[in-house]
Amino acid sequence: MPNPLTITESSSMPATACVGLLLAAGHGRRFAAMAPGQDKLLAPLTPLRPGWSVAQAATTALCAATGRTIAVTRADQAALRTLLASAGCEVLVVGPDANGMGDSLAAAARHLLNTAAPGEQTCLIALADMPWLRHDTCQHVAAAALEHAIVVPTWQGRRGHPVAFSRALWPELATLSGDTGARSLLARHPVTELAVDDAGVLADVDTPQDLHPSIEGRSRP
Repeated sequence: MPNPLTITESSSMPATACVGLLLAAGHGRRFAAMAPGQDKLLAPLTPLRPGWSVAQAATTALCAATGRTIAVTRADQAALRTLLASAGCEVLVVGPDANGMGDSLAAAARHLLNTAAPGEQTCLIALADMPWLRHDTCQHVAAAALEHAIVVPTWQGRRGHPVAFSRALWPELATLSGDTGARSLLARHPVTELAVDDAGVLADVDTPQDLHPSIEGRSRP
């Protein structure tokens, strides 16, 4: 059974204690089928965030809550890598044999294990196609991970992202593969659910219509 937690119970933490892992290597095939030639992560958010792309919004929220952010991309995403680097991310490129979110997570975790400073105690895993996430939500989830091994935000009882993992679990993240992400760790270890007032923890961009979310029932970034 998950351990419930509220924001008022979560502690504060210095941003330098948390490292962001931004997963941006997905192919976005459903979006591409509906908008040929357009990378969904570079698609503009209008009218709610004029001038912002999907990845830019997601990256900004994550970077605001972390001391540094490691972004994982594919080799054919040159424009995205430029955007992420300009936002201050350490950009990794996964090879053509990478197979899904698990491989991206493992690549980021291995880099993290090789470069982690002593004061970095948690990592916060976010998806680059979730542009409506608020930075304060990222901060609350990361802070809760100082006292709990795994922290997952929930909105109206549904689990979302970003997910935080304590440093003790980073070696397990480095062994992941396939397209199931970190579900195996969530099944093996106690999970703390943090209730948040942010629908952005669930809202990803899967189709062009998702670039224009309904204001009703959706928190604003």
